[in-house]
Amino acid sequence: MNAEQLIPILASTVGAATPLVYASLGELVVERAGVLNLGVEGMMLGGAIAGFAVTSQTGSLTLGFIAGMLAGMALALVFGFLTLTLQTNQVATGLALTLFGVGLSAFIGRGFVGTTIEGLKGIAIPWLSDVPLIGPLLFRFDVLVYASLALFIVMQWFLNRTRAGLLVRAVGESPQSAHAIGYPVILIRYLAVLFGGAMSGLAGAYLSQAITPMWVEGMTSGRGWIALALVVFATWKPWRVVLGAYLFGGVTILQLHAQGFGVAIPSEFLSMLPYIATIVVLVII
Repeated sequence: MNAEQLIPILASTVGAATPLVYASLGELVVERAGVLNLGVEGMMLGGAIAGFAVTSQTGSLTLGFIAGMLAGMALALVFGFLTLTLQTNQVATGLALTLFGVGLSAFIGRGFVGTTIEGLKGIAIPWLSDVPLIGPLLFRFDVLVYASLALFIVMQWFLNRTRAGLLVRAVGESPQSAHAIGYPVILIRYLAVLFGGAMSGLAGAYLSQAITPMWVEGMTSGRGWIALALVVFATWKPWRVVLGAYLFGGVTILQLHAQGFGVAIPSEFLSMLPYIATIVVLVII
C-alpha cells in the first residue's frame, strides 16, 4: 500500500469516527452521572432525519445541525422523564427509545427517500492544506471534525478539573451522599441526559448531512450500539473514547477498501468486521 492509497483511507477514517466521538462522549457524561441510556441509536436516527429534513427544506446546514441536536434532546427528555421522574427501568426504557427512534425516523423520512442535499464540505486551510501528506490528513476536514476534537479536550478538562465535573461524577458514584449535602441529583442527571441526547442528535445529523448527504432508512447501521460499547471500552475516560472511535472508524473504512486491494474475503464477512471488533474488545476489557 503506497501513500496515495493510504491517505484517502486515513482521511475517511476521521470522517467515520467523528459521529462515534460525539455520541460516545455524550453517553460518557450520561453514565458518569449514574444513568444508563441505551437509546443512543434511536436518538441518532432522530437527529439524522430532523437535520436532513430541516436542511432540505431551508438549505441551511447550520439549522439542520441545530435541529438534529434539538431532536436528540427531545427524545432524551422523554427518556429522562420516564426514568428519573417516573422511575421506570433504565434498560427497558432505553431499548424502547431506540425502537421508537427507528420507527419515527422511518415514518418521517418516507417523504425524503431519494432526496439529496449539498453536504458539509471540508475547510481548505491556505498553504497548510497543500503540504504533502500532512495537509490532506490534518487541514482539509470539515468544521465538525475539529469541533469533535475540541469537545474531547473540553470534556477531559470538565470532568477532571472543574467543580461541576466533580459534581457530575459524585452524583454518579454516590447519589445518596450528593443528595445528603444538598446537591440536586435529579436535576444534574436531567442535564447530563439532555447533553447526551444533544450529542447523539448531532452525531446523527452529521451522518445525514456530511458523511452521506441523503436520507437512508436505518442509516446509523448500529453506530449507536458501537458508541455504547466504546464508553465501556474507554472505562469512562474521554481520551480512550476518542482512541476507540478512531480505531473502529478505521476498521469500518478498511472493510470498504479491502476488496479493492484484492483481499479474497466475502463482502458479508467484511461488513461484520466493525461489530466483531467491538465484541472482541469488550471481551478483552
